[in-house]
Amino acid sequence: MNSVERGTFARAAPPDLSVSPAPRRPSASPNTVLAIVCVGICLANLDLFIVNVALPSIGRDFKGASLDDMSWVLNGYAIAYAALLVFFGRLAERHRRNLSFLLGVGLFTVASAACAAANSVAMLTAFRIVQAAGAALMTPTSLGLLLAVFAPEKRGSAVRTWTAIGGLAAALGPVVGGILVTVNWRWIFFVNVPIGLAAMAIGWWRLPEIEGHDAPRPKFLDAVLVTGGIGALVFAIVKVSDWGLRAPAIAYSFAVAAILLTVFVWRCFRTENPFVDPALFRIRQFTGAALVMAPYSAAFGAMLLSVALWEQTAWGWSALQTGLAIAPGPLMVPITSLLFANRLIARFGAAPVVTAGIVVFAAGLVAWATLIGPEPSMAFVIMGMIPTGIGVGLTFPTLMGVSAAGLPPSSFATGSGVINMIRQASLAVGVAIFVAIIGTPTSLPERLVAFQRGWWVMVAIVALGLLPTYFYLRQKPKAA
Repeated sequence: MNSVERGTFARAAPPDLSVSPAPRRPSASPNTVLAIVCVGICLANLDLFIVNVALPSIGRDFKGASLDDMSWVLNGYAIAYAALLVFFGRLAERHRRNLSFLLGVGLFTVASAACAAANSVAMLTAFRIVQAAGAALMTPTSLGLLLAVFAPEKRGSAVRTWTAIGGLAAALGPVVGGILVTVNWRWIFFVNVPIGLAAMAIGWWRLPEIEGHDAPRPKFLDAVLVTGGIGALVFAIVKVSDWGLRAPAIAYSFAVAAILLTVFVWRCFRTENPFVDPALFRIRQFTGAALVMAPYSAAFGAMLLSVALWEQTAWGWSALQTGLAIAPGPLMVPITSLLFANRLIARFGAAPVVTAGIVVFAAGLVAWATLIGPEPSMAFVIMGMIPTGIGVGLTFPTLMGVSAAGLPPSSFATGSGVINMIRQASLAVGVAIFVAIIGTPTSLPERLVAFQRGWWVMVAIVALGLLPTYFYLRQKPKAA
């Protein structure tokens, strides 16, 4: 019987995960480890923002590719990433985390080179799934390394810093992507190769050897169930605008999604070695962060795609113009997180900061839904992106810090994998919903109405995060 049935994480935890590095390696301070593992989140975020900006250019190169087809370049990655995060996170707990991290970076690097050589949408999507597997391995292991070398009282701050640095990479993504696409969209994947090679070389030399522990092996069947369930759900949402809600294929897809996800949840509660540990959700902070992360991430994924699509398909902007206009938004993420979020959390607590982040993010979406017009305006895009960036800077790093702060040492990698699984699955669902809402408008007025409708739906979705923030993340009044 594992720690889930016993309900006690403490007895399942090894005595010390922060084992000293072997003598052959120079000693690395926690901040050095932080700097190295930040490469993982930087690669993932850089890739996310670059691909969104480049998607219209990729679609033009693969003639005949529809928006539905191209959305799988994003969603195939997100679904595989979501499902494999926990699977690889659980496997990584059994092995040295520094080696698992380096293997993930290596796989991501090789897959990036393969994406650059793809000659069809199907091939690109397939290699993106391999790329997602690398990201799914390096993300939880990077957090596992980070949380193992920092003292408990400093872990929340370290995770917020890790997230904020990823935000800085995201800020560079649109501009770098715009520049590279002017040469050829394939360079958006080639750019990962030198970064990955450098990370592997430095990581091999400097990362401490954080040993794994005797954790149960995850069941591959469960990874298949959650992947198939999310994939069927996203497929049904994307195709509902083309085929209609009453189409048999749509009904079958929703039914398959419901069955697979229900069986997956049932197995989590009934098996001795659950894929997602139900005991994690007995931790109030973790549950609250997960419930907020889902609607926030869905709205964020839709916003990121919609802005790039609008600027290039409605206004006819180049990828470089789009990247320059979008950049101020993600640039606000590390600025807000590093300079303000930590101080605000220390003074007011996590719940008010997350609430403010959701409200400011929603305000940015409202601006897009009400003020956007057929005439191009660089100034408006910049002003619209700044509040969404501030909202992300307040919300996302805070949720990551809150979810990590309550985890026991034995569940660092698994817990971070679960919260990121929720995030990535929600990103895919958000993109699918937005693609379904906008459909295939044939004129600029129709496109404007469709995008406005989509932005309003995202406002409603992100607002759902206010409820779990209030009920789960508020600090309970202390007893007299």
